[in-house]
Amino acid sequence: MFFPKHIKAQRITTVIGLLLSLASAIVLLKKVKTDGVQALTLGSWAPPFGITMVSDMISALLVTSSIVISLFVVWYSFSSIGEEREKAFYYPAILFMLTGVNGAFTTGDIFNMFVFFEVLLMASYVLIVLGGEKVQLKESIKYILVNIVSSSLFVITVGYLYSVVGTLNMADISVKLAGIGQAGIITVIAVLFLIVFGIKGAIFPLFFWLPSSYAAPPIPVLTLFGALLTKVGVYAIMRTYTLFFTTDIGFTHELLMMISILTIAAGCIGALAYFDVKQIIIYNIVIAVGVILFGASIMNESAMIGSVFYLIHDILIKGALFLLIGIVIKITGTSDLRKMGGLMKRYPVLAWSYLVAAFGLAGIPPLSGFIGKLLIVQGGFQGEHLWQSIFILASSLVVLLSVVRIFIYAFWGAEKETQEISPKTYRHLLTPAITLVAITVLYGVGSEYLVPFMTDAANVLLDPTVYTDAVFKGGQ
Repeated sequence: MFFPKHIKAQRITTVIGLLLSLASAIVLLKKVKTDGVQALTLGSWAPPFGITMVSDMISALLVTSSIVISLFVVWYSFSSIGEEREKAFYYPAILFMLTGVNGAFTTGDIFNMFVFFEVLLMASYVLIVLGGEKVQLKESIKYILVNIVSSSLFVITVGYLYSVVGTLNMADISVKLAGIGQAGIITVIAVLFLIVFGIKGAIFPLFFWLPSSYAAPPIPVLTLFGALLTKVGVYAIMRTYTLFFTTDIGFTHELLMMISILTIAAGCIGALAYFDVKQIIIYNIVIAVGVILFGASIMNESAMIGSVFYLIHDILIKGALFLLIGIVIKITGTSDLRKMGGLMKRYPVLAWSYLVAAFGLAGIPPLSGFIGKLLIVQGGFQGEHLWQSIFILASSLVVLLSVVRIFIYAFWGAEKETQEISPKTYRHLLTPAITLVAITVLYGVGSEYLVPFMTDAANVLLDPTVYTDAVFKGGQ
Protein backbone atom coordinates (compact mmCIF):
# COMPACT_ATOMS: atom_id res chain seq x y z
CA MET A 1 0.00 0.00 0.00
CA PHE A 2 2.95 2.33 0.61
CA PHE A 3 4.20 2.23 -3.00
CA PRO A 4 1.13 1.93 -5.25
CA LYS A 5 2.96 3.03 -8.41
CA HIS A 6 6.00 0.75 -7.94
CA ILE A 7 4.65 -2.52 -9.29
CA LYS A 8 7.89 -4.48 -8.97
CA ALA A 9 8.22 -3.59 -5.30
CA GLN A 10 4.59 -4.64 -4.71
CA ARG A 11 5.14 -7.96 -6.46
CA ILE A 12 8.31 -8.76 -4.50
CA THR A 13 6.73 -7.77 -1.17
CA THR A 14 3.59 -9.83 -1.85
CA VAL A 15 5.51 -12.96 -2.85
CA ILE A 16 7.86 -12.69 0.15
CA GLY A 17 4.86 -12.19 2.45
CA LEU A 18 3.04 -15.20 1.02
CA LEU A 19 6.14 -17.43 1.18
CA LEU A 20 6.69 -16.48 4.84
CA SER A 21 2.99 -17.16 5.52
CA LEU A 22 3.23 -20.55 3.80
CA ALA A 23 6.31 -21.47 5.88
CA SER A 24 4.44 -20.46 9.06
CA ALA A 25 1.37 -22.47 8.01
CA ILE A 26 3.47 -25.60 7.36
CA VAL A 27 5.20 -25.26 10.75
CA LEU A 28 1.77 -24.84 12.38
CA LEU A 29 0.47 -27.89 10.51
CA LYS A 30 3.36 -30.00 11.87
CA LYS A 31 2.79 -28.60 15.37
CA VAL A 32 -0.92 -29.53 15.27
CA LYS A 33 -0.04 -33.02 13.95
CA THR A 34 2.43 -33.73 16.76
CA ASP A 35 0.91 -31.81 19.71
CA GLY A 36 -2.80 -31.68 18.91
CA VAL A 37 -5.15 -28.69 18.73
CA GLN A 38 -3.43 -25.34 19.39
CA ALA A 39 -5.33 -22.53 21.14
CA LEU A 40 -4.26 -18.95 21.86
CA THR A 41 -6.33 -16.52 23.90
CA LEU A 42 -5.35 -12.93 23.18
CA GLY A 43 -4.75 -10.50 26.03
CA SER A 44 -4.24 -13.29 28.60
CA TRP A 45 -7.95 -13.43 29.42
CA ALA A 46 -8.93 -16.96 30.38
CA PRO A 47 -11.49 -18.63 28.09
CA PRO A 48 -14.32 -17.98 27.47
CA PHE A 49 -13.77 -14.26 28.21
CA GLY A 50 -10.86 -13.58 25.88
CA ILE A 51 -10.75 -13.68 22.11
CA THR A 52 -9.53 -17.15 21.18
CA MET A 53 -7.77 -18.31 18.02
CA VAL A 54 -7.80 -22.07 17.50
CA SER A 55 -5.84 -24.20 15.06
CA ASP A 56 -7.05 -27.76 14.75
CA MET A 57 -6.16 -29.96 11.79
CA ILE A 58 -8.96 -28.85 9.45
CA SER A 59 -8.25 -25.14 9.97
CA ALA A 60 -4.48 -25.68 9.58
CA LEU A 61 -5.03 -27.62 6.32
CA LEU A 62 -7.38 -24.94 4.97
CA VAL A 63 -5.03 -22.08 5.89
CA THR A 64 -2.13 -23.84 4.12
CA SER A 65 -4.27 -24.52 1.03
CA SER A 66 -5.55 -20.94 0.83
CA ILE A 67 -2.01 -19.52 0.99
CA VAL A 68 -0.86 -21.96 -1.74
CA ILE A 69 -3.72 -20.84 -4.03
CA SER A 70 -3.04 -17.16 -3.33
CA LEU A 71 0.64 -17.66 -4.20
CA PHE A 72 -0.24 -19.22 -7.58
CA VAL A 73 -2.83 -16.52 -8.34
CA VAL A 74 -0.28 -13.78 -7.61
CA TRP A 75 2.30 -15.54 -9.80
CA TYR A 76 -0.24 -15.86 -12.62
CA SER A 77 -1.33 -12.22 -12.17
CA PHE A 78 2.14 -10.90 -13.08
CA SER A 79 1.41 -11.70 -16.74
CA SER A 80 -2.37 -11.38 -16.88
CA ILE A 81 -3.97 -8.78 -14.61
CA GLY A 82 -2.50 -5.66 -16.25
CA GLU A 83 -0.54 -2.74 -14.81
CA GLU A 84 -3.59 -0.51 -14.35
CA ARG A 85 -5.15 -2.94 -11.90
CA GLU A 86 -1.80 -3.64 -10.22
CA LYS A 87 -1.45 0.08 -9.48
CA ALA A 88 -4.96 0.22 -7.97
CA PHE A 89 -4.13 -1.74 -4.77
CA TYR A 90 -4.66 -5.16 -6.35
CA TYR A 91 -2.05 -6.97 -4.25
CA PRO A 92 -3.03 -5.35 -0.90
CA ALA A 93 -6.64 -6.38 -1.63
CA ILE A 94 -5.55 -10.00 -2.17
CA LEU A 95 -3.60 -10.01 1.08
CA PHE A 96 -6.47 -8.41 3.03
CA MET A 97 -8.82 -11.02 1.60
CA LEU A 98 -6.45 -13.80 2.61
CA THR A 99 -6.30 -12.33 6.12
CA GLY A 100 -10.09 -12.54 6.35
CA VAL A 101 -10.21 -16.07 4.93
CA ASN A 102 -7.52 -17.42 7.26
CA GLY A 103 -8.98 -15.54 10.22
CA ALA A 104 -12.38 -17.16 9.59
CA PHE A 105 -10.68 -20.58 9.44
CA THR A 106 -8.84 -20.11 12.76
CA THR A 107 -11.12 -18.03 14.98
CA GLY A 108 -12.55 -19.67 18.08
CA ASP A 109 -15.15 -16.94 18.55
CA ILE A 110 -18.42 -16.87 16.59
CA PHE A 111 -18.63 -13.05 16.55
CA ASN A 112 -15.05 -12.79 15.32
CA MET A 113 -15.99 -15.16 12.53
CA PHE A 114 -18.42 -12.43 11.46
CA VAL A 115 -15.63 -9.84 11.73
CA PHE A 116 -13.28 -11.91 9.55
CA PHE A 117 -16.08 -12.50 7.05
CA GLU A 118 -16.41 -8.72 6.79
CA VAL A 119 -12.64 -8.29 6.27
CA LEU A 120 -12.61 -10.77 3.37
CA LEU A 121 -15.82 -9.29 1.92
CA MET A 122 -14.48 -5.73 1.97
CA ALA A 123 -11.37 -6.89 0.11
CA SER A 124 -13.53 -8.86 -2.35
CA TYR A 125 -15.61 -5.71 -3.04
CA VAL A 126 -12.39 -4.00 -4.15
CA LEU A 127 -11.32 -6.95 -6.30
CA ILE A 128 -14.69 -7.40 -8.03
CA VAL A 129 -14.81 -3.77 -9.27
CA LEU A 130 -11.08 -3.32 -9.96
CA GLY A 131 -10.77 -2.10 -13.55
CA GLY A 132 -14.23 -0.52 -13.61
CA GLU A 133 -15.63 -2.47 -16.57
CA LYS A 134 -19.40 -2.15 -17.05
CA VAL A 135 -20.15 -5.83 -16.32
CA GLN A 136 -18.04 -5.67 -13.14
CA LEU A 137 -19.87 -2.62 -11.80
CA LYS A 138 -23.26 -4.14 -12.62
CA GLU A 139 -22.52 -7.48 -10.93
CA SER A 140 -20.75 -5.88 -7.97
CA ILE A 141 -24.01 -4.15 -6.94
CA LYS A 142 -25.80 -7.52 -6.71
CA TYR A 143 -22.79 -9.09 -4.95
CA ILE A 144 -22.60 -6.30 -2.35
CA LEU A 145 -26.37 -6.24 -1.70
CA VAL A 146 -26.55 -10.01 -1.17
CA ASN A 147 -23.61 -9.90 1.25
CA ILE A 148 -25.02 -6.93 3.17
CA VAL A 149 -28.27 -8.85 3.74
CA SER A 150 -26.31 -11.97 4.66
CA SER A 151 -24.06 -10.07 7.10
CA SER A 152 -27.08 -8.42 8.78
CA LEU A 153 -28.69 -11.82 9.24
CA PHE A 154 -25.39 -13.14 10.62
CA VAL A 155 -25.30 -10.50 13.39
CA ILE A 156 -28.98 -11.08 14.24
CA THR A 157 -28.42 -14.85 14.45
CA VAL A 158 -25.33 -14.43 16.64
CA GLY A 159 -27.48 -12.21 18.87
CA TYR A 160 -30.12 -14.95 19.15
CA LEU A 161 -27.45 -17.51 20.02
CA TYR A 162 -25.91 -15.19 22.63
CA SER A 163 -29.31 -14.61 24.24
CA VAL A 164 -29.65 -18.38 24.74
CA VAL A 165 -26.11 -19.33 25.88
CA GLY A 166 -24.60 -16.03 27.10
CA THR A 167 -21.23 -16.60 25.41
CA LEU A 168 -19.56 -16.11 22.02
CA ASN A 169 -16.64 -18.50 22.53
CA MET A 170 -17.32 -21.46 20.22
CA ALA A 171 -15.94 -24.06 22.66
CA ASP A 172 -18.07 -22.60 25.46
CA ILE A 173 -21.14 -22.52 23.17
CA SER A 174 -20.56 -26.24 22.50
CA VAL A 175 -20.46 -27.04 26.23
CA LYS A 176 -23.51 -24.87 27.07
CA LEU A 177 -25.66 -26.23 24.21
CA ALA A 178 -24.79 -29.82 25.16
CA GLY A 179 -26.10 -28.98 28.65
CA ILE A 180 -29.33 -27.46 27.31
CA GLY A 181 -30.00 -30.50 25.09
CA GLN A 182 -32.71 -30.62 22.44
CA ALA A 183 -34.67 -27.37 22.31
CA GLY A 184 -36.76 -25.76 19.59
CA ILE A 185 -34.95 -22.42 19.79
CA ILE A 186 -31.58 -24.13 19.18
CA THR A 187 -32.94 -25.82 16.05
CA VAL A 188 -34.26 -22.46 14.79
CA ILE A 189 -30.84 -20.85 15.37
CA ALA A 190 -29.14 -23.79 13.59
CA VAL A 191 -31.37 -23.27 10.52
CA LEU A 192 -30.70 -19.51 10.58
CA PHE A 193 -26.94 -20.17 10.61
CA LEU A 194 -27.42 -22.57 7.70
CA ILE A 195 -29.10 -19.73 5.75
CA VAL A 196 -26.32 -17.25 6.66
CA PHE A 197 -23.45 -19.55 5.75
CA GLY A 198 -25.45 -21.03 2.87
CA ILE A 199 -25.53 -17.62 1.15
CA LYS A 200 -21.74 -17.37 1.52
CA GLY A 201 -21.19 -21.01 0.52
CA ALA A 202 -23.71 -20.99 -2.37
CA ILE A 203 -26.07 -23.80 -1.36
CA PHE A 204 -29.47 -24.34 -3.01
CA PRO A 205 -31.46 -22.09 -3.45
CA LEU A 206 -29.14 -19.35 -2.18
CA PHE A 207 -26.52 -19.64 -4.96
CA PHE A 208 -28.48 -17.43 -7.41
CA TRP A 209 -26.00 -14.53 -7.09
CA LEU A 210 -22.85 -16.58 -7.67
CA PRO A 211 -22.55 -17.51 -11.39
CA SER A 212 -22.85 -14.02 -12.87
CA SER A 213 -20.99 -12.25 -10.01
CA TYR A 214 -17.98 -14.59 -10.18
CA ALA A 215 -17.81 -14.42 -13.99
CA ALA A 216 -17.50 -10.58 -14.02
CA PRO A 217 -13.94 -9.95 -12.70
CA PRO A 218 -10.69 -11.00 -14.47
CA ILE A 219 -9.50 -14.62 -14.29
CA PRO A 220 -7.04 -14.27 -11.36
CA VAL A 221 -9.79 -12.69 -9.22
CA LEU A 222 -12.29 -15.35 -10.37
CA THR A 223 -9.74 -18.02 -9.40
CA LEU A 224 -9.39 -16.59 -5.88
CA PHE A 225 -13.15 -16.25 -5.44
CA GLY A 226 -13.93 -19.69 -6.90
CA ALA A 227 -11.25 -21.52 -4.95
CA LEU A 228 -11.63 -19.80 -1.57
CA LEU A 229 -14.72 -17.72 -0.86
CA THR A 230 -17.41 -20.40 -1.03
CA LYS A 231 -15.14 -22.70 1.03
CA VAL A 232 -15.28 -20.27 3.96
CA GLY A 233 -19.08 -20.68 4.02
CA VAL A 234 -18.75 -24.46 3.70
CA TYR A 235 -16.18 -24.58 6.52
CA ALA A 236 -18.45 -22.46 8.75
CA ILE A 237 -21.37 -24.89 8.18
CA MET A 238 -19.12 -27.89 8.90
CA ARG A 239 -17.69 -26.27 12.03
CA THR A 240 -21.01 -25.16 13.57
CA TYR A 241 -22.91 -28.32 12.59
CA THR A 242 -20.29 -30.59 14.18
CA LEU A 243 -19.19 -28.48 17.16
CA PHE A 244 -22.45 -27.27 18.66
CA PHE A 245 -25.57 -27.87 16.56
CA THR A 246 -25.64 -31.58 17.36
CA THR A 247 -28.64 -31.69 19.71
CA ASP A 248 -31.25 -32.29 16.99
CA ILE A 249 -29.35 -34.20 14.28
CA GLY A 250 -32.55 -35.91 13.12
CA PHE A 251 -33.80 -32.56 11.81
CA THR A 252 -30.81 -30.26 11.20
CA HIS A 253 -28.51 -32.76 9.51
CA GLU A 254 -31.32 -34.35 7.47
CA LEU A 255 -32.16 -30.83 6.26
CA LEU A 256 -28.49 -30.26 5.41
CA MET A 257 -28.42 -33.54 3.47
CA MET A 258 -31.54 -32.68 1.46
CA ILE A 259 -30.17 -29.23 0.62
CA SER A 260 -26.80 -30.71 -0.39
CA ILE A 261 -28.53 -33.08 -2.85
CA LEU A 262 -30.56 -30.20 -4.33
CA THR A 263 -27.37 -28.12 -4.56
CA ILE A 264 -25.65 -30.86 -6.58
CA ALA A 265 -28.70 -31.18 -8.87
CA ALA A 266 -28.81 -27.40 -9.48
CA GLY A 267 -25.08 -27.32 -10.18
CA CYS A 268 -25.36 -30.23 -12.65
CA ILE A 269 -28.14 -28.47 -14.58
CA GLY A 270 -26.10 -25.26 -14.80
CA ALA A 271 -22.89 -27.05 -15.82
CA LEU A 272 -24.68 -28.72 -18.75
CA ALA A 273 -26.81 -25.73 -19.76
CA TYR A 274 -24.06 -23.23 -20.58
CA PHE A 275 -21.60 -22.88 -23.46
CA ASP A 276 -19.52 -20.37 -21.52
CA VAL A 277 -16.32 -21.92 -20.08
CA LYS A 278 -16.40 -19.68 -16.99
CA GLN A 279 -20.02 -20.58 -16.18
CA ILE A 280 -19.39 -24.33 -16.63
CA ILE A 281 -16.56 -24.34 -14.06
CA ILE A 282 -18.47 -21.93 -11.77
CA TYR A 283 -21.45 -24.31 -11.68
CA ASN A 284 -19.00 -27.08 -10.85
CA ILE A 285 -18.17 -25.07 -7.70
CA VAL A 286 -21.85 -25.40 -6.72
CA ILE A 287 -21.72 -29.19 -7.33
CA ALA A 288 -18.61 -29.51 -5.12
CA VAL A 289 -20.25 -27.53 -2.29
CA GLY A 290 -23.12 -30.04 -2.33
CA VAL A 291 -20.78 -33.05 -2.31
CA ILE A 292 -18.73 -31.71 0.64
CA LEU A 293 -21.82 -30.87 2.72
CA PHE A 294 -23.42 -34.24 1.94
CA GLY A 295 -20.38 -35.92 3.52
CA ALA A 296 -20.51 -33.59 6.52
CA SER A 297 -24.24 -34.24 7.08
CA ILE A 298 -23.75 -38.01 7.47
CA MET A 299 -21.61 -37.59 10.62
CA ASN A 300 -19.57 -40.78 10.38
CA GLU A 301 -15.80 -41.18 10.06
CA SER A 302 -15.52 -42.26 6.42
CA ALA A 303 -17.79 -39.48 5.13
CA MET A 304 -16.13 -36.80 7.28
CA ILE A 305 -12.61 -37.79 6.16
CA GLY A 306 -13.93 -37.74 2.58
CA SER A 307 -15.44 -34.27 3.06
CA VAL A 308 -12.19 -32.82 4.41
CA PHE A 309 -10.21 -34.50 1.61
CA TYR A 310 -12.64 -33.25 -1.04
CA LEU A 311 -12.67 -29.71 0.43
CA ILE A 312 -8.89 -29.35 0.02
CA HIS A 313 -9.03 -31.08 -3.39
CA ASP A 314 -11.64 -28.62 -4.62
CA ILE A 315 -9.61 -25.57 -3.56
CA LEU A 316 -6.61 -26.85 -5.55
CA ILE A 317 -8.41 -28.25 -8.61
CA LYS A 318 -10.71 -25.25 -9.10
CA GLY A 319 -7.65 -22.99 -8.89
CA ALA A 320 -5.87 -25.04 -11.56
CA LEU A 321 -8.91 -25.17 -13.87
CA PHE A 322 -9.63 -21.44 -13.69
CA LEU A 323 -5.99 -20.61 -14.47
CA LEU A 324 -6.07 -22.98 -17.46
CA ILE A 325 -9.33 -21.66 -18.91
CA GLY A 326 -7.90 -18.17 -18.41
CA ILE A 327 -5.16 -19.05 -20.89
CA VAL A 328 -7.75 -20.49 -23.32
CA ILE A 329 -9.78 -17.25 -23.10
CA LYS A 330 -6.62 -15.19 -23.60
CA ILE A 331 -5.73 -17.16 -26.76
CA THR A 332 -9.23 -17.27 -28.29
CA GLY A 333 -10.43 -13.85 -27.10
CA THR A 334 -13.77 -15.36 -26.01
CA SER A 335 -15.29 -17.54 -23.29
CA ASP A 336 -17.93 -18.95 -25.70
CA LEU A 337 -17.18 -22.60 -26.52
CA ARG A 338 -18.92 -22.34 -29.89
CA LYS A 339 -16.31 -19.83 -31.06
CA MET A 340 -13.34 -22.03 -30.10
CA GLY A 341 -11.67 -25.00 -31.75
CA GLY A 342 -8.46 -26.71 -32.81
CA LEU A 343 -6.18 -25.41 -30.04
CA MET A 344 -4.62 -28.87 -29.65
CA LYS A 345 -2.38 -28.37 -32.73
CA ARG A 346 -0.65 -25.22 -31.47
CA TYR A 347 -1.00 -25.66 -27.70
CA PRO A 348 -0.72 -29.41 -26.91
CA VAL A 349 0.74 -28.92 -23.40
CA LEU A 350 -2.19 -26.67 -22.45
CA ALA A 351 -4.63 -29.25 -23.85
CA TRP A 352 -3.25 -32.24 -21.96
CA SER A 353 -2.81 -30.23 -18.74
CA TYR A 354 -6.46 -29.21 -18.94
CA LEU A 355 -7.54 -32.84 -19.54
CA VAL A 356 -5.62 -34.04 -16.47
CA ALA A 357 -7.24 -31.30 -14.34
CA ALA A 358 -10.67 -32.13 -15.82
CA PHE A 359 -10.26 -35.82 -14.95
CA GLY A 360 -9.16 -34.81 -11.44
CA LEU A 361 -12.31 -32.74 -11.01
CA ALA A 362 -14.54 -35.56 -12.23
CA GLY A 363 -12.87 -38.05 -9.86
CA ILE A 364 -11.12 -40.39 -12.29
CA PRO A 365 -8.76 -42.64 -10.25
CA PRO A 366 -6.04 -42.18 -9.04
CA LEU A 367 -6.51 -38.40 -9.20
CA SER A 368 -7.49 -36.34 -6.16
CA GLY A 369 -11.24 -36.10 -6.79
CA PHE A 370 -11.60 -39.87 -6.65
CA ILE A 371 -10.44 -40.51 -3.08
CA GLY A 372 -12.59 -37.86 -1.41
CA LYS A 373 -15.74 -38.80 -3.30
CA LEU A 374 -15.14 -42.53 -2.71
CA LEU A 375 -14.90 -41.99 1.06
CA ILE A 376 -18.03 -39.80 1.07
CA VAL A 377 -20.00 -42.44 -0.84
CA GLN A 378 -18.62 -45.19 1.43
CA GLY A 379 -19.80 -43.16 4.44
CA GLY A 380 -23.19 -42.75 2.75
CA PHE A 381 -23.58 -46.50 2.32
CA GLN A 382 -22.48 -47.08 5.93
CA GLY A 383 -25.10 -44.56 7.08
CA GLU A 384 -27.73 -46.36 4.94
CA HIS A 385 -28.21 -43.39 2.61
CA LEU A 386 -28.33 -45.57 -0.47
CA TRP A 387 -30.04 -43.51 -3.16
CA GLN A 388 -28.29 -40.30 -2.09
CA SER A 389 -24.90 -42.02 -2.44
CA ILE A 390 -25.83 -43.36 -5.89
CA PHE A 391 -26.87 -39.80 -6.85
CA ILE A 392 -23.42 -38.52 -5.80
CA LEU A 393 -21.80 -41.14 -8.04
CA ALA A 394 -24.10 -40.23 -10.93
CA SER A 395 -23.22 -36.54 -10.54
CA SER A 396 -19.59 -37.44 -11.30
CA LEU A 397 -20.69 -38.41 -14.82
CA VAL A 398 -22.30 -34.98 -15.29
CA VAL A 399 -19.11 -33.28 -14.04
CA LEU A 400 -17.05 -35.39 -16.47
CA LEU A 401 -19.39 -34.59 -19.35
CA SER A 402 -19.32 -30.83 -18.62
CA VAL A 403 -15.51 -30.55 -18.47
CA VAL A 404 -14.82 -32.95 -21.37
CA ARG A 405 -17.22 -30.84 -23.45
CA ILE A 406 -14.83 -27.90 -22.95
CA PHE A 407 -11.94 -30.12 -24.07
CA ILE A 408 -13.77 -31.27 -27.22
CA TYR A 409 -15.00 -27.81 -28.24
CA ALA A 410 -11.83 -25.85 -27.44
CA PHE A 411 -9.05 -28.26 -28.37
CA TRP A 412 -10.44 -30.60 -31.06
CA GLY A 413 -11.85 -29.93 -34.51
CA ALA A 414 -10.92 -27.27 -37.03
CA GLU A 415 -8.75 -24.43 -35.79
CA LYS A 416 -10.73 -21.23 -35.39
CA GLU A 417 -9.61 -17.64 -35.19
CA THR A 418 -7.23 -16.90 -32.30
CA GLN A 419 -5.53 -13.82 -30.91
CA GLU A 420 -1.78 -13.38 -31.07
CA ILE A 421 -0.13 -14.19 -27.74
CA SER A 422 3.64 -13.93 -27.36
CA PRO A 423 5.48 -17.18 -26.50
CA LYS A 424 6.91 -15.46 -23.40
CA THR A 425 3.46 -14.45 -22.07
CA TYR A 426 2.11 -17.93 -22.84
CA ARG A 427 4.96 -19.56 -20.90
CA HIS A 428 4.50 -17.17 -17.97
CA LEU A 429 0.79 -18.02 -17.77
CA LEU A 430 1.19 -21.75 -18.35
CA THR A 431 3.95 -22.37 -15.77
CA PRO A 432 1.90 -21.59 -12.61
CA ALA A 433 -1.15 -23.37 -14.06
CA ILE A 434 0.80 -26.57 -14.87
CA THR A 435 2.59 -26.49 -11.50
CA LEU A 436 -0.79 -26.32 -9.73
CA VAL A 437 -2.12 -29.21 -11.85
CA ALA A 438 0.97 -31.23 -10.82
CA ILE A 439 0.24 -30.48 -7.14
CA THR A 440 -3.34 -31.76 -7.56
CA VAL A 441 -1.99 -34.96 -9.15
CA LEU A 442 0.44 -35.46 -6.25
CA TYR A 443 -2.41 -34.79 -3.81
CA GLY A 444 -4.32 -37.72 -5.33
CA VAL A 445 -1.42 -40.12 -5.94
CA GLY A 446 0.11 -39.44 -2.51
CA SER A 447 -3.18 -39.66 -0.64
CA GLU A 448 -1.95 -42.45 1.65
CA TYR A 449 0.52 -39.98 3.20
CA LEU A 450 -2.26 -37.42 3.70
CA VAL A 451 -4.88 -39.73 5.24
CA PRO A 452 -3.45 -39.35 8.81
CA PHE A 453 -3.93 -35.55 8.51
CA MET A 454 -7.47 -35.97 7.16
CA THR A 455 -8.28 -38.48 9.92
CA ASP A 456 -7.12 -36.03 12.60
CA ALA A 457 -9.32 -33.33 11.05
CA ALA A 458 -12.34 -35.64 10.94
CA ASN A 459 -11.76 -36.78 14.55
CA VAL A 460 -11.90 -33.19 15.85
CA LEU A 461 -15.10 -32.54 13.87
CA LEU A 462 -16.76 -35.73 15.10
CA ASP A 463 -15.66 -35.37 18.74
CA PRO A 464 -16.24 -31.77 19.96
CA THR A 465 -14.59 -32.51 23.33
CA VAL A 466 -11.17 -32.57 21.60
CA TYR A 467 -11.76 -28.97 20.52
CA THR A 468 -13.32 -27.72 23.78
CA ASP A 469 -10.64 -29.35 25.98
CA ALA A 470 -7.85 -27.78 23.90
CA VAL A 471 -9.42 -24.31 24.21
CA PHE A 472 -10.03 -24.42 27.94
CA LYS A 473 -6.65 -26.00 28.75
CA GLY A 474 -4.53 -24.30 26.08
CA GLY A 475 -6.06 -20.86 26.38
CA GLN A 476 -5.44 -20.39 30.13
